[in-house]
Amino acid sequence: MFPVHKRIISTDRNTSRVPVSSGCEGFNFRTFRWTQTMLFAINEINETPDLLPNTNLGYVIYDSCFTISKAVEGTLTYLTGQDEAVPNYRCGGGPPLAALVGAGGSDLSIATARILGLYHFPQVSYFSSCSSLQSKFQFPTFLRTIPSDIHQSAAMAQLVLHFGWTWVGTIAADDDYGKYGIKDFTEQVEEAGVCISFSETLPKVSSPEDIQRIVDAVIESSAKIIVVFSADVDLSPLILQLAQHNVTNRTWIASEAWITSGLINQPEVRSVFGGTLGFGVKRADIPGLQHHLLDLDPYADPLTEEFWETVFNCTLDYGKALKQARQQARENNETLPRALNPDGLCTGKELLERLNNTYSDVSQLRITYNVYKATYAVAHALHNLEHCEPGQGPFNKNSCAEITKFEPWQLMYYLKNVHFKVPHTGEEIYFEDGDVEGFYDIINWQFNSEGEISYVIVGNYNGTETPEARMTIHNKSIIWNNDELEPPRSVCNENCKPGTRKGIRQGEPVCCFDCIPCADGEISNKINARECIQCSVDYWSNPARDTCILKIIEFLAFGEPLGITLIVISAFGALVTIAVGVVFFMHLGTPMVKVNDVLLSFSLLFSLVVTFLCSIVFLGEPQRWSCMTSQVALALGFALCLSSIMGKTAVLMLRAQALKAARVKAKKAAKAAKAAAEAAANSGSPDVIATNNINTNSDGNASANPDVDILTCAHQRAIAAVATLIQAIACTVWLIVLPPHPVKNTAQNVKIILECDEGSVVFICCIFAYDILLALLAFIFAFIARKLEDHFSEAKYVTFGMLVFFIVWISFVPAYLSTRGKFMVAVQIFAILASSFGLLTCIFLPKCYIILVKPECNTEETMRPCSKPRDGTSTGTSASLATAATEVNATIASTAIDE
Repeated sequence: MFPVHKRIISTDRNTSRVPVSSGCEGFNFRTFRWTQTMLFAINEINETPDLLPNTNLGYVIYDSCFTISKAVEGTLTYLTGQDEAVPNYRCGGGPPLAALVGAGGSDLSIATARILGLYHFPQVSYFSSCSSLQSKFQFPTFLRTIPSDIHQSAAMAQLVLHFGWTWVGTIAADDDYGKYGIKDFTEQVEEAGVCISFSETLPKVSSPEDIQRIVDAVIESSAKIIVVFSADVDLSPLILQLAQHNVTNRTWIASEAWITSGLINQPEVRSVFGGTLGFGVKRADIPGLQHHLLDLDPYADPLTEEFWETVFNCTLDYGKALKQARQQARENNETLPRALNPDGLCTGKELLERLNNTYSDVSQLRITYNVYKATYAVAHALHNLEHCEPGQGPFNKNSCAEITKFEPWQLMYYLKNVHFKVPHTGEEIYFEDGDVEGFYDIINWQFNSEGEISYVIVGNYNGTETPEARMTIHNKSIIWNNDELEPPRSVCNENCKPGTRKGIRQGEPVCCFDCIPCADGEISNKINARECIQCSVDYWSNPARDTCILKIIEFLAFGEPLGITLIVISAFGALVTIAVGVVFFMHLGTPMVKVNDVLLSFSLLFSLVVTFLCSIVFLGEPQRWSCMTSQVALALGFALCLSSIMGKTAVLMLRAQALKAARVKAKKAAKAAKAAAEAAANSGSPDVIATNNINTNSDGNASANPDVDILTCAHQRAIAAVATLIQAIACTVWLIVLPPHPVKNTAQNVKIILECDEGSVVFICCIFAYDILLALLAFIFAFIARKLEDHFSEAKYVTFGMLVFFIVWISFVPAYLSTRGKFMVAVQIFAILASSFGLLTCIFLPKCYIILVKPECNTEETMRPCSKPRDGTSTGTSASLATAATEVNATIASTAIDE
């Protein structure tokens, strides 16, 4: 059974008359060559003395017309034994039926195999590769000499994966061959991560709308690779339409059904399908076949007659030719001579050698070779049946079947167990569950020197090998569409490079994605990474986000410009402070140095040296000792500094308070004396005035001569020592319980900041809160004592110094919180140095100026109070308390005289 015609002739479907079998149209030269190949093989077998020597093979040829209905009709006719199909009825004499070779396409064989299976009738197919035919439950008597599409689908999938194509389109014929083939292919490639851009179905009955829909899908898709599972008959309408639209720049992956089909390889479509890759079954050269094909008797049978008439465009029927000639003559108003042979009449002597078509082309005998093998398989099965040794047979009681009258199931036994070598090629043929091994040639369509398409083998696929060794392909031998030498790229999106990850687009295939850069601190070091990898704590991503690199270690080093600058400033501050100390030591006996406890002055200078130098410890890579030393030295240095200032200002504050009290008493005494003088003047008694004056004077001295320096130098030193000792104890507890220690701050992205962890926030807050308390007390004491009317007002300078101290540290807080890394240390050092310089300058610069520049002012007289204003509103000076009684008496006397 062969699909010699492409389709059945459509009828008017009139049900008012007896239905008749539909005729067929569209003669297929390729399948007619298959038919002649079977006849050639039968002739060879009948002429071979070693194969069926006592039996001749016969044949009956049925045309399936490439439709299921005709295939079923032919099967029933074959089983019936008559020209008319009668189900479940056999009426035919002569030799027994052996087997059916056919029926062409997979859907045709499926239909016939279901019927033949009911009768256990063997069927050997040469062209039906659909994977569904593997089921022996559904098709128990079906065998084939073409590999199953299980192998072809796997080969196509491996080819797609070999070239890295992840975005392909698929087109399948609307039959079991196309649907199952594409289904198996799609499952395998999708499992490997390939996506299907579009999936179209070729209709069995072609319509312009369906074909145009498929063409539009091909044009609109960005897929450059299109896999087609279809027979050449179904594909040819689409091919022509693609050529009209000039759809190029596509690579087509062809199934074995059309890769070497002359129906597809037409001149008008070569520009569209150049570079096509496909799989072809085994090819062979069959000696003598071409001679047989060309040595045809045009009158042998109706099929040969139709072939002859079609290929030479004439008719072998004289009456028909004469009728056509007469009709043409009437149309042209001509007279047809009787003796003349009419035009369009075949002579039967036309030369087939002059033809150049699919029928006579024996360069690609692939399906033809399968027909040849199927015919020989039936012959060898019959040979084995005929030569069964009596008593050693495979059937009941070791019986054998007779060649002249055997049952189909008996031949089926021999057929499924047949094992032979094909003549001329030596290929071993045997069936495993009705199938043969899956071997394919990989064929590339290339233009030859004459501009025609030639089929070039560029590799092969062997399904019996291990998965990694099944495909062999020579990439450099392939010429792609538009004569390109490099494989085309067919991806929905280009690969995501290292440093990015795939971001799936909602509602689109997984092959369509966005390449999203990895976030800071994350990398991807491979192509198409699904997720970015987080770098470890000590590492960070490089700018390309493809490697984790060690973070930059950051700390304020001694050798960098900022560190050197701060060291120089710190050393300069310490040296200046020491120089001030030297100046004070050299002028130790002068009033300016002795004015307010020289020992506290030296302790204040020492503490400033400590604060200047402790800022240097903040530099360099933090160590355990440096973290402890820097914080403790800073806390103790400022504690000693501020407690010394507090000791000094406490005395000044008490002096100011005492002077203020003396002034109040003096004013009260003056008012009393004035009132007494006025009373005496009114009475006219001078003695009373004198007596009253003396008593008032006496009372003023008693009230205005207090112990001015309530706090002695010992008290001042004790205040400073106790205040510092409290801080020292707190620092000691801090160092024992939760000491500061170096840590790696990895909060920054690209760097690791080496810094000191305070150990306990509570401890460090308490310690520096204590320093703030000392500073507030010192400032309050100095502020209260600022109006003492000395020629040198130390309280005013201390007040300015404390204001500078507070301004610096209040500004430090936002600056410190807004910086990161080594600049935090720099800000802290700057605050230490600025506050230290502020205290040093405001407190000691005026004294040094008098000591060094104005030595004539460094006297006891200079330290005495300034002249008091007449209105008596001045509050006094630090030295004025010693003469407070004198001032009160002078005020009273002056008032009496004035009166």
